[in-house]
Amino acid sequence: MHELTLPLAQDDGGGIIGLLILVIQLAILVVVIAGLWKTFEKAGKPGWGAIIPIYNIILLLQIAGRPIWWIVLFFIPLVNLILAIIVSIDVAKNFGKGVGYGIGLAFLGFIFYPMLGFGDAKYQGVAAVAA
Repeated sequence: MHELTLPLAQDDGGGIIGLLILVIQLAILVVVIAGLWKTFEKAGKPGWGAIIPIYNIILLLQIAGRPIWWIVLFFIPLVNLILAIIVSIDVAKNFGKGVGYGIGLAFLGFIFYPMLGFGDAKYQGVAAVAA
């Protein structure tokens, strides 16, 4: 009689790589939340608002000097992308930064929000956009 045996699965390190990727993603998430938290505090808003969905967008709208009703537009696909760019540029301007920095906030927020929050930029208020 011949026994049928299956080869044992070999561990190729995929579990380790997956864990490493997860740790890196969590580290980036913590840095982004901390940067957004500090940005909110610099603008006189509650830092904890960075971790509350929808409320964090409302706070960004206030910092940017845009009407709160724009929150509704953030639920419309494609429109939300355009609004995110506009709001990011306004946030950058209100911190004394240029349009390029605002584009960075919109597309590379995981880099630019920590730079804004922990950097030396001061919140100049909404009036800075109109000037």
